[in-house]
Amino acid sequence: MTAALPPEIQGWADALRREHYPPERNHLHAHVTMFHSFAPSLYEELKGFLPIVTREFAAPEACITGIMDLGKGTAIALQSEPLLALRSLIAEHFHGSLTAQDLHDPRPHITIQNKVTKVEARALQAQLAPAIETRTFAFPALELHLYQNGPWEHIKTCAFRGSERL
Repeated sequence: MTAALPPEIQGWADALRREHYPPERNHLHAHVTMFHSFAPSLYEELKGFLPIVTREFAAPEACITGIMDLGKGTAIALQSEPLLALRSLIAEHFHGSLTAQDLHDPRPHITIQNKVTKVEARALQAQLAPAIETRTFAFPALELHLYQNGPWEHIKTCAFRGSERL
């Protein structure tokens, strides 16, 4: 499950991915991961639950805050308390069904480089850091995808339509 990016942020982040992500590994568009994996047995419940959540809540606001060091990669760091609150709500609903990878405290980000050496990652971080401007935006939707050993299969997009703020 990902949080969709608005078109202007999406285009900018996709361009950074195309430029800096190893091409043989770049199968995905830029995205903000909410959850890495759900058991296939939960897909029908997810497809029903996400529209309920997005119908109730307003689009979560976020802010680009700079560069994030991923060790062997680089990401655009985001701050979004509303997105974290929404993630917490969804995690509570699926309590007991989350994978170990999704039990950690999330750090919202957009990965633009991964699976490179630490030296390459640090060089890109030094290059990009001065150019990253603080920007605010709102996530327009949640997206559900199915991992296919490379590209993802798009399952569902649920646009935020509610008025309740998190």
